[in-house]
Parts: sequence; structure tokens; C-alpha cells
Amino acid sequence: MREHFHALAACGAEPVHVRRESELAAVDGLVLPGGESTAISKLLEVFGLLEPLRQRLREGLPAYGSCAGMILLADEVLDTRPDAQSLSGIDMTVRRNAFGRQVDSFETDLDFDGIEGAPVRAVFIRAPWVERVGDGVRILATVPSGPAAGRIVAVRQGSVLATSFHPEVTGDLRVHAMFVDIVRERTAARLA
Repeated sequence: MREHFHALAACGAEPVHVRRESELAAVDGLVLPGGESTAISKLLEVFGLLEPLRQRLREGLPAYGSCAGMILLADEVLDTRPDAQSLSGIDMTVRRNAFGRQVDSFETDLDFDGIEGAPVRAVFIRAPWVERVGDGVRILATVPSGPAAGRIVAVRQGSVLATSFHPEVTGDLRVHAMFVDIVRERTAARLA
């Protein structure tokens, strides 16, 4: 979370921690970080945030999920535990730990639709990939080469963004800046 916090602040946002329903109700956007998706879903239940977060997403809350956050935002998750919950924020099927175990973690450069300039450096740590996207989902990046060439690793549906990699650990703020812009656009439209 710390790295996301710093990246968002550097992009002009005012990040806050969300642990209670009242805090969730007060935010204009939400980042779901990496970690262990089943543990995060259990914590959302324990803190009474699972259903309120699903409702906020249905209402259009901008959200960004990286790695485990991508898993949580999916409609369907493959290779997960039966007690895991998802938020159904993006019409997609995600395969958990698709790239393999911790020792299979890697970095690569990605062409990222909507981000200009140099390729985005992507750090994959026991990462998921997207197996299927619905009609309203825009594919933003795929793995360029190697055994996973063509696998979908970044998507957007409406105001919800997800990456299977961790831009927060690279120092490249462009993915976070994209999310902050999504939040600002959504907030401006809501207030208009």
C-alpha cells in the first residue's frame, strides 16, 4: 500500500486508508493493491466492506486493482479457493498465479494503450493474467514475447482499471496518473 500511496500523492491525489464503510463512502476512487487475493477478500468481509464495495462499484466508483486487486475486480476467477470472493467490477475472467510461482516472477516492457512515451516497465510477481474479456472491456496491454506472449495484463472497463503487474514498485507514475485522471473525470461528471 505504501508504494501506491506515494505514487498517488505524487500524481496530485490525496490518498487515505479505507478500513471502514464510512471511509469507503467518502472516497472518490479506490486502489486495490497486490497481496493475496483470498486474504484480501476475507478482510473485506471481516471489516464489512465486501457488499458496500460491490455496491459502490455498481454505482460507478473508479477503482484500480494491481495483481491481487485485478483478481478481486474480476467477474470470474480461475484456480482460486472456493471461499474466495470477487467484486465483479470488470467483465473478465482472470487466472490466478497464471505466470507461475514466486521464482517465475519477471519484468518486461509493455506498450500500454493510453500511455504515451516509452514502454511501461512491468513487474510481475506470482501474477494473474486475463483469460477472457467482455464486450465493454478495453485491452490496454499484453505480454509482448516469450511463453506468455499475447496474454492480457492490463484492462479498463468504464472507470475501473486493472493490471496484473505492479507499477507502484518501478517509479513510473504513468499508470497511477491514468487512474487519477479517471477519478477526476468521473468526479467532474458526477458534479456537473
